[in-house]
Amino acid sequence: MTLSARWIDHEREPQAAANPAFPKGIDVDVSAGQSPVCIVTLPYPARRCGIYLVSCDLCGFGAAITTAGRTDDPRSLTAACLMKGSA
Repeated sequence: MTLSARWIDHEREPQAAANPAFPKGIDVDVSAGQSPVCIVTLPYPARRCGIYLVSCDLCGFGAAITTAGRTDDPRSLTAACLMKGSA
């Protein structure tokens, strides 16, 4: 699986403080322990509030991940391949 990410700018600045528990961002894992997986590194931190649209042209995986332009923004996404028989 080959993941790509495109950021859509909502042209808004953050309205709340970052979560201090994640001073270096978060790694989002939606694989539910399945394999194989792919990981895409997201530009970190995002410039401001927006959405990363993550997709795979090979298996059809798709996700939207919000950003706030803060230190607790997502910095990567791990996803399981959706192709049957790929394990």
